Amino acid sequence: MENKKLLSVKHLSRFYGSLSAVNNISFHLNKGEVLGFLGPNGAGKSTTMQVITGNLAPSAGQINIYGFDLLDSAKQAKANIGYLPEQPPLYRELTVDEYLSFCAQINRIENTKQKIALEKAKERCGLTEVGKRLINNLSKGYQQRVGIAQAIIHNPAIVVLDEPTVGLDPIQIKEIRNLIRELAEDHGVILSTHILPEVQMTCDRVQIINHGQLVYSDDINHLHQRMRSNSLILGLNHAPSEAELKSLNFIDEVEVLSNSRFRLSHAIENSPSENIAQIAADKNWGLFEIRPEQKTLEQVFVELTSGDVIADEADTEEYNGASAA
Repeated sequence: MENKKLLSVKHLSRFYGSLSAVNNISFHLNKGEVLGFLGPNGAGKSTTMQVITGNLAPSAGQINIYGFDLLDSAKQAKANIGYLPEQPPLYRELTVDEYLSFCAQINRIENTKQKIALEKAKERCGLTEVGKRLINNLSKGYQQRVGIAQAIIHNPAIVVLDEPTVGLDPIQIKEIRNLIRELAEDHGVILSTHILPEVQMTCDRVQIINHGQLVYSDDINHLHQRMRSNSLILGLNHAPSEAELKSLNFIDEVEVLSNSRFRLSHAIENSPSENIAQIAADKNWGLFEIRPEQKTLEQVFVELTSGDVIADEADTEEYNGASAA
């Protein structure tokens, strides 16, 4: 992955009167990266997307897009960003070709390059065979593809997708996910969503926003580590007493689930599975099940949106005193 910073957001806030929709958030986006922007409805995701794409003015903070300040050099900054809002801005009475040709013109693509840009956008989004069809007659999935095509037709450095799979069927969702991953090969992609599996399946890094504040920012691997639990399920045909299990020095707590099944709590960094399996064999406990429990992404999400703020170390160091990128 090419580690080139395309977007830098510093101390961004957006207020509606006394209401804080976005409160002092900082993050960045690298080339070749899909950044998941996750949060419950009303958390501030769409407001953030509208601000960084120039559709809303920030109340405070700095946004740098591909080296251009969004406020000081708005024209150059916006030229390097493509945006698919939650409701795609489609003219359904037009054909796909007519609509994308219009998009090429309003993005000020040179006349001699518009046809090439149109055909490339259609090819990347799987629209080559439907260019002559009315957008209104396309399926929801294909309409989303048209929406993504208009966002990338001018080949922007950054592509922002706000809830791109809402209302799609499972096959369409899979196709859009694959398209997003392909886009990330040449662009930086921000994916705003409240669909938890979307993040796991698509993103390289994850940010969780709640009540306008970032409560989590890290890569997807660290999120998966956070999903690790400090307990395991143990099944024994000839189970010892609860007290005997509690006496094992690597077990913190024992919860009896049934006559033969237990939940054992332990230090999260040291799984006792191998030790327990050996003891169970030595003592003829009749081991038939031993497996670590794992938190669901939903459980982690609830913990994060009801707990303390966890910032990414790199962003924290950069934005607490470093100069602008």
